[in-house]
Amino acid sequence: MSISVAARPRQTPSSPIALVLFVAAVTAVAVIGGLAAGSSSETYQELELPAFAPPSSVFGPVWTVLYATIAVAGWLAWRQAGADRSLALYAVQLVLNACWTPLFFAAGLYGVALVEIVVLLGFVVATIVAYWRRSRAAALLLIPYAGWVAFATALNASIWWLNR
Repeated sequence: MSISVAARPRQTPSSPIALVLFVAAVTAVAVIGGLAAGSSSETYQELELPAFAPPSSVFGPVWTVLYATIAVAGWLAWRQAGADRSLALYAVQLVLNACWTPLFFAAGLYGVALVEIVVLLGFVVATIVAYWRRSRAAALLLIPYAGWVAFATALNASIWWLNR
């Protein structure tokens, strides 16, 4: 006689405290970027820019929306899978996100920033792939972020090329 026991779904709390922690982590990334980009608007305007470069006033609103979706995506995936490999990918892409602005604006290392943002894009895509298996909603929330980072990569490459 065989007894079958149904597998229980992973029980991970969906606590509001966890959401606050995800928002806090993403806010820390935004603050680091903001502090490193103190005069970014002036720096950006002084650079030779490609024809497709948006005005500097576009970046703040776009990043505000993206940071909100990044925080919610992390929380949704965490609710489904807890602390797993996908959370490690998420954490790495957050750290890489925090590093780009100081490299590009504070240090003026456009080539180094380009290499860094390519790696960031890879980690964002890897996070989306990992999240797809855990929470489709979380993965979908990160797609605009990946698109924006891809655009920023092209912009970074063009700025590096034009300002060598």
